[in-house]
Amino acid sequence: MPADVPTRRGRPFLLRSDGWPYLLTGFIPLAIVLELVHAGPVILFATSALGVIPTAALMGRATEELAARSGPGIGGLLNVTFGNAPELIIALFALNAGLQEVVKASIVGSIIGNVLLVMGASMYFGGLGRDRQRFNATAASAQSSMLLLAVAAVVMPAVFELVEGQGLPSPNDELVNYGSTVEQLSLITAVVLIGAYVAGLIFSLRTHRDLFNPQAEHEHEEEPWTVRKAVGMLALAGVAVAVMSEILVGSISETAEKAGISEFFIGAIVVAIVGNAAEHWVAVLVARKDKMDLAVNISIGSSAQVALFVAPVLVLASYVLGPGPMPLVFNGFEVSALILAALIANQVTQDGESTWFEGLQLLAVYLIIAVAFFLA
Repeated sequence: MPADVPTRRGRPFLLRSDGWPYLLTGFIPLAIVLELVHAGPVILFATSALGVIPTAALMGRATEELAARSGPGIGGLLNVTFGNAPELIIALFALNAGLQEVVKASIVGSIIGNVLLVMGASMYFGGLGRDRQRFNATAASAQSSMLLLAVAAVVMPAVFELVEGQGLPSPNDELVNYGSTVEQLSLITAVVLIGAYVAGLIFSLRTHRDLFNPQAEHEHEEEPWTVRKAVGMLALAGVAVAVMSEILVGSISETAEKAGISEFFIGAIVVAIVGNAAEHWVAVLVARKDKMDLAVNISIGSSAQVALFVAPVLVLASYVLGPGPMPLVFNGFEVSALILAALIANQVTQDGESTWFEGLQLLAVYLIIAVAFFLA
């Protein structure tokens, strides 16, 4: 992590509300040392999970600095490309380890976490002390509609397997072998989704970019980074995320056994939150500053990106990494959560307004889903 921690007008950045992820930097070398001395899986998992948070924060900051110097088109492309990089890296390591059901759980966890947890927290804390908050309903509805359509495509292989195959997997499964038909359907779905993702980039970055420009609301007060520094920090963060991800994934199975919790819960709740913690915190901070356009963009935009880009990339990567192709066949809990999240996202963004009570309801739904996942 960077030695020259930025300051804002004489006040140490670490003491500010958005500097807290860097306080966890010490967990990075600690996790590496514990890995070298073959420490227990639970402590390895905990330290590496905490170590992911500052690396993800640094990656996000470096991407933001590069985007600010690249113009709206390239800058937007950089933001959407690296926005979910930490969780994608974690998923790739899990895929290579053969933990396909954990990978699918992390996909679902990221989508519902962004829609319910992040947007819920943003609306709740942003709405405290305010009658209501407003955001661009047209842009939010476009993204939530994109998410709904992507989820409809993502769950079709599961519907096919439920009707024509051997049924949906159990939450306790680690690796399930499906027939070639559903594997081919998943591959076609992945290719179509990536095509839709590219079309979405053209829509949001070129033809309708005026609707998708909330990034301008989020301004840094400290001295901007040079391009060389931003590239260097992005590379450093990428290496650190990869190291932490390898340790994290390597300890998942034993941690689940030792702690008495399922790999499904770890993938859907723990890994999903850890991989996005820094970005989640930014959404809540800007919502508190009454910048709901950016908060909604972070939450729903990230969910849509996971469904349209991260999930299909992982399907394609499974043909190279791990034991074999990973069909997009989710278990019953995951299918239900995906559909509910997409429908809720469409519902809460229709009027372009939010209140603290609406945020509280979203958080309540996320809590209930998390408890159900824990008991599964």
